[in-house]
Amino acid sequence: MKYCILNGKVILKDQVIDANVFVSGSKITEISKRQPEDETVIDAKGRYVSPGFIDVHSHGRGGSDTMYPTFDDINTITTASIKTGVTSILPTTMTMSVEDTYAAIKNVAENIDKVDGSKILGVHMEGPFFNKKYKGAQPEEFMIEPTVENYHALTGEYDWAVKKLSLAPEREGCIPLIEYLVKEGVTVSIGHTDATYDQAVAGINAGATSGTHTYNAMTPLTHRNPGVVGAIMSHDQVYAELILDGIHVSFPAAKVLLKAKGLDKVMLITDSIEASGLPDGQYKLGNQPVYVKDNAARLKDGTLAGSILALNDAVKNAYKNLDLTIYEAVNLASYNPAKNLNLIDLGEIAVNKTADIIMFDDDIRVDFAMVDGKIKIGG
Repeated sequence: MKYCILNGKVILKDQVIDANVFVSGSKITEISKRQPEDETVIDAKGRYVSPGFIDVHSHGRGGSDTMYPTFDDINTITTASIKTGVTSILPTTMTMSVEDTYAAIKNVAENIDKVDGSKILGVHMEGPFFNKKYKGAQPEEFMIEPTVENYHALTGEYDWAVKKLSLAPEREGCIPLIEYLVKEGVTVSIGHTDATYDQAVAGINAGATSGTHTYNAMTPLTHRNPGVVGAIMSHDQVYAELILDGIHVSFPAAKVLLKAKGLDKVMLITDSIEASGLPDGQYKLGNQPVYVKDNAARLKDGTLAGSILALNDAVKNAYKNLDLTIYEAVNLASYNPAKNLNLIDLGEIAVNKTADIIMFDDDIRVDFAMVDGKIKIGG
């Protein structure tokens, strides 16, 4: 199909322009003021025309979780996520048994091209190579030794599907594991970690290029012990994940992170769980009950357990609270995560890029989404 998206405010990487976006097949072919000829017209009616968002850290949504190994569950996550502007997603596992983790990865891998809604890029493994001291909502009884052998026990023949893995670099065996994963094309992220600054730097030098939900579940920055937060802030090659719901990280702290990292190295994520998009009440994360109230998801002891954030709301929070332009806020959820995953065809509206396009109003309410040039919602 050939489309022309008319009458929109087109969000480019560095500006917003009044133009028409032409799509042929799965690609963006032209951005101009030319009027359509033989293309099917989509009238933006003054809405923003934006690159689709990329959520590199999402456990679930709409009552389903990545750890529930069925097609219906993974399809529920993608169909619920597309409504929030997420055109690409990394369904994210958590620290569970080897058997449960393998089943979850197998399920994603075998259904990667079958789901509706958001496009699955692969799996983000959050754990199980973590430090119990900063476990957060990760069950410590399933944390195992970080070795290549244990990694393959978790992934089996589906290691090709793993695109990102979060670990604690101070644990014995993590440095050679990081080196192995990077050679295999896996993006490594530092998280749930008690590392010192020097231990975090060792992980970065081994190839880690991301910080998992920065500030949360890691050693903080202090004036004598800069910790993992200091290592993330001071190394240009590291991208910082950020849960921008105003609960996990305050808006002033988010501004500090942006100031330290620059606008090209912060990535908005949801860290969403099954309760996302559903009413307050009791849900699950792994084998643990989770209680949702006042826009937060917590374990019984009050520990934050993922979030119920939608990525379009995270972009809205960035736009409204961090003194950013709309294109700067959008980049945090599109261009930056694409770069961190080395996906050169995604993350921006530009000629020859993949036609993953959304439209939204001034409150970042999404009512149109196109993935690989195919309309998923709206019209």
